[in-house]
Amino acid sequence: MKTVNIAIDGPAGAGKSSLAKGLARCLGYTYIDTGALYRSVAYEVLCRNISPNDVEQIKQILPEVKVSFRHVDGVQRVFVNGEDVSEKIRTNEISSAASIVSAIPEVRSFLLDLQRNIAKEQNIVMDGRDIGTVVLPDAAVKIFLTASTQDRAKRRFEEQKDTEHAVSYEEILNSMLERDKNDSERDIAPLKPAADAILLDNSGFQPNETLDSVLKIVGSRINV
Repeated sequence: MKTVNIAIDGPAGAGKSSLAKGLARCLGYTYIDTGALYRSVAYEVLCRNISPNDVEQIKQILPEVKVSFRHVDGVQRVFVNGEDVSEKIRTNEISSAASIVSAIPEVRSFLLDLQRNIAKEQNIVMDGRDIGTVVLPDAAVKIFLTASTQDRAKRRFEEQKDTEHAVSYEEILNSMLERDKNDSERDIAPLKPAADAILLDNSGFQPNETLDSVLKIVGSRINV
């Protein structure tokens, strides 16, 4: 039986991961955190004291990077070479490095086959920046989720303010502006909506409002 794939793209802080997780839970699909894949590579790069801009060294270590997802106590966790890095890959330093690393063609190729093989085997919801345009161009539903830069920075600030990785709103805003620029201007798979994607601006939305809106979109496209 043909599997059903749902692609969710958009800039950092738009709420893609929260939406994708909630959508997968409602539909009984598997959630694939593609951002975690790139963050995991960036994490390994920095752990080895390699610059995110050192393409040759990064290409050399790729075969040694083993990324996997496991459910622990009902929660999906991310592992790199056996280490649980679920929280460690969510820092601003890793975010910035992941934006640079993800523009390396060999990194994208390294992770692309993994993503597509999973999509062939089960119904999934996958979020990222080029899911509908590159990774899953035949996805049944494509959503491009966005919001104002200020809204996205505020959300990220609220997520991090009580954690050990907390930084100021201004730092997050500046980091996000830089990442938006990098993501949209890179030569390989730049951030942009797929031609057949549905654009949803969720500025001012609560998470449940975004989920309800997308559930209606999905319901109009597939039998759920």
